[in-house]
Amino acid sequence: MNVSIVGATGYGGLELIRLLKMHPKFTITSLHTSSKFGEPIHNEYAHLLHEEYLLNKIDPEKIAKQADIVFLATPSGASSELVSSFKNLDIKVIDLSGDLRLKTPGEYEKWYKRTPAPADLLNKAVYGLSEWNADQIKDAEILSNPGCYPTATLLGLAPLYKAGLASGEDVIVDAKSAVSGAGKSPTDATHFSTMNENFKVYKVHSHQHIPEIEQQLGIWSEKSKPISFTTHLVPMTRGIMVTMYVKLQQKMTTEQLHKLYTETYESHPFVRIQPIGSFPATKQVYGSNFCDIGVAYDERTEKATIISVIDNLVKGAAGQAIQNANLMMGYEETSGLMTLPLYP
Repeated sequence: MNVSIVGATGYGGLELIRLLKMHPKFTITSLHTSSKFGEPIHNEYAHLLHEEYLLNKIDPEKIAKQADIVFLATPSGASSELVSSFKNLDIKVIDLSGDLRLKTPGEYEKWYKRTPAPADLLNKAVYGLSEWNADQIKDAEILSNPGCYPTATLLGLAPLYKAGLASGEDVIVDAKSAVSGAGKSPTDATHFSTMNENFKVYKVHSHQHIPEIEQQLGIWSEKSKPISFTTHLVPMTRGIMVTMYVKLQQKMTTEQLHKLYTETYESHPFVRIQPIGSFPATKQVYGSNFCDIGVAYDERTEKATIISVIDNLVKGAAGQAIQNANLMMGYEETSGLMTLPLYP
């Protein structure tokens, strides 16, 4: 099966290249970018010195003739225009940006400060939270890949919301990300002298992933209400840790909570539930498509504490995109993705 990557020189595009090169079913036929046409990608990234891929202009009709799937690892704002260009061509589209995720009119403009994609594209795009939307993903022509924070958060909250155990009141999500989540382009916020030996909060009450999370929680539960969601930058390259505090509808033990999570995800190979009393660290999922989750119940506050970790560039972006491509093409969900995390 032939695939093309648009936005190949960004971090998400690079991770797609790395993972797709190991895939037994997918073959990369072309890489595309908005500049440096005709140059080999190893001119930009020396770690790809052995690869002869050239960077090409973005020509949707040409891409559709040579590929079965196109991955759009492009910034928000650019993706929606590209998806429109591919809409009537015989090719499946997986968009890694946030352009197609928010369905409610006005939400995208409010949170992303950009013009939204056409309504027909939004209605056609399937939200690709792999573990929970597999049936829809299998029939998708256009897929919207979830954001990194929403992936870690929603996988952590899903068992409680789907079981009707979350009260919906006062849900607190404390999220921390490595700097690669900000993308390749350098900024004052991600400059070494700013982030080194530093730990800081950002986008307080204004992160664009808030409505994406709340949208899915609302689908799962009528009792869902706005959440408190706070994001932090950590001076490391990869990884996300999300700690969630959820008031429950009923009292339970940590053992019961753990049983709920293990049974919920027992048939999902990329979600690993920690043993009771053990909690995940970002290093244990580094470079992999795993989401590791630890749980505990606090009898004093009657709240569940859920800790979820992912690699933001893999399960939070390229890995989940390939997981979705596997589902769309009828391959094993794990195909090309069961690599061990990198350690140390």
